[in-house]
Amino acid sequence: MSNIGAQHLTRRGLLGAGGALALGALISACGGGDDASGTASPGGGAWTFTDDRGTRVRLKARPQRVVGYVGTAAALYDFGVDRQIVGVFGPTKLKDGKPDPQAGNLPVDRLEIIGNAYGEFNIEKYAALRPELLVDNMFVPGDLFYVPAESKDKIFALADSVAISAGAVALPKPIERTAALAAALGADPKSAKVTAAKARFDKAAEALRAAAKAKPGLKVLAASASPDLFYASSPGKNTDLIYFKELGVDLIVPEKPGKDGYFEELSWENADKYKADVIMLDSRTQALQPKDLGSKPSWKDLPAVKANQVIAWQPEPRFSYEGCAPILEALAASLQSAKKTG
Repeated sequence: MSNIGAQHLTRRGLLGAGGALALGALISACGGGDDASGTASPGGGAWTFTDDRGTRVRLKARPQRVVGYVGTAAALYDFGVDRQIVGVFGPTKLKDGKPDPQAGNLPVDRLEIIGNAYGEFNIEKYAALRPELLVDNMFVPGDLFYVPAESKDKIFALADSVAISAGAVALPKPIERTAALAAALGADPKSAKVTAAKARFDKAAEALRAAAKAKPGLKVLAASASPDLFYASSPGKNTDLIYFKELGVDLIVPEKPGKDGYFEELSWENADKYKADVIMLDSRTQALQPKDLGSKPSWKDLPAVKANQVIAWQPEPRFSYEGCAPILEALAASLQSAKKTG
C-alpha cells in the first residue's frame, strides 16, 4: 500500500488486535475433522481440505494452479509448495521493483501479480490464470484478506478457496495450519529444511522467554504510525503479540481500543499516553517509519525514542517457522539489551 487512507485503517483494524471473540472457538471447532490437514490419493485422486471457516473443499485432484494472498503464498513456499503457486495479490513489489518484505522468499518475477495494494484485485488476470484454488489468511471470521468485498462473489465463483485463521490465536496455530495446507498440497512437512526451521523457531521462542524473564517490568508497546494518528495495538488479537505475551513479554494493553478491539487511536499530541520502555513500530510499507517522524515533537520526546529503543515490528508475520523464527530472535536480542527508561 502506498498510503494510509480510510480503507487502510479498516485493514489495520484487522491486524491491531480485535477480530471477533468467536475466532478462537471457530478455529477449535474447525481445526479438527477427518480431513483438517487435507487428504489426497497417492495416485492423484480426489483432494479435500477443511479450512478454518469450516469449509470443506473437494476437488477431483490435488490443485496444481494456486493463487494466494502474498503472505499466505510466501509461507506455503517456505514449507515447500513451489511450482503450484502461479499468482499472488497483496504487497508483492516495492516501488523500485524489488520484492516487498511480505513476499518473503517467493520468486515474485515468475508469478502473476493480480494486485499489489489494498483494493487491487484484477479479476481478468485472475481468471486468465485458470486458478484451481485460492489461498488466503483470515483475520476476521469469513473475510479473506485483501479480497475486495464488492467483487468477492465473482472471485469465489472462479475457484474454491481455503482460509487460514490468523487472528485472536497465538502464533503457532496459523503456522501449524499453514503447514497442514502445504502438506495437503504435496509438500514434505518433515523435510530437512522445515525441520531445521522448526528447531530454530523453538529455540528462538525459549530465548525470548528467557529475555523477558530477565527483564521484569520492561514495558513494551506495539504501535503503528500514520501522518495523523499513532496506533497503540492490543496484545489481545494480533497472533504474534498474543504469543509474545504468553512467553512473558510485558506488553502494554491499550485502555480504549476501537470497536474491533485491535488498537487505540491516539492523536500525536497524546502519543505519550502509555509509558513504554521499548516501542515495536509497524515496519510495513504503508506505515511511517522513524525516519519519517522527525517532524513530530511528541515522537522525539517519547522515552523509548530518546533511549533508542525502537524496533521494527511486522504485524503480518509470515506464518512459517522460517518466517517467524527471525522475528522472535530479533525481539529477544532487543529485550536483552533494553533498559528501563524511568
